[in-house]
Amino acid sequence: MTSRVMLISPAISAALREARFDDDCPLDESGLRLARAAAGTLPPVSMVWVSPTARCRETALALGLDAGSEPGPAGLDVGRWRGATLTEVTEKEPEALAQWLTDPQSAPHDGESVYAVCDRVSRWLDDTAAQVTGRSVAVVEPEVVRAATVRALGAPESAFWRIDVPPLTATELSGRAGRWNVRVGWRLGAPHEE
Repeated sequence: MTSRVMLISPAISAALREARFDDDCPLDESGLRLARAAAGTLPPVSMVWVSPTARCRETALALGLDAGSEPGPAGLDVGRWRGATLTEVTEKEPEALAQWLTDPQSAPHDGESVYAVCDRVSRWLDDTAAQVTGRSVAVVEPEVVRAATVRALGAPESAFWRIDVPPLTATELSGRAGRWNVRVGWRLGAPHEE
C-alpha cells in the first residue's frame, strides 16, 4: 500500500529569526498569524504526528490539527549548543562547528550527529509506512524534513545542510518503506496540485 506523509515545518519563531539553536521558543506573533491563515488548507488526513517543541505544537494547533496526537520525531539534539546563536557558537567553538557542518558522523556538541538523526528519522518513516495507509501529516522541525528528504532520495548525509526548509512549508513523501518519492516544499495556504 502507498502512504503519503506530509511533513510540515513550523511557522517562524524568535529563535529562528535570531539563528538560535532550538531552545523551545514559541512562535512569534507573525508566525502564529501565518499559521492561522493557513488553517483549513490541508487535505483530510488519517493520522497526525507533532514534534515535541513548542513551535511545532503551536503550529499544529494554529493549523487546526490535534497537537496532542502521536508524538512525532524530535529535531536534531544539539547538546550544549542548545539556546546559543550560530554567531555565539562560531565565536566560541569555530573548529567544532566546522567539523559538525562538514562531517555527518560528528557530534562535537555532545548531542546527535547528522548521520544519527537521518537514521532515526528514516526508521520513523519506515515504521509510519508500515502502520498507516493513506495520507498523514507530521508537524516537525526542519532537521526532520531534511533527514527524511536525504534518506528518501538515497542522498549522502553530506547533502543534509544543502536542503533549505522555509517556515510553514510542506514536503510530501509518497510510497512505502524503502522507496519514497519526494514532493518538495510548497508554502501552506498556496495552491498546489494533487
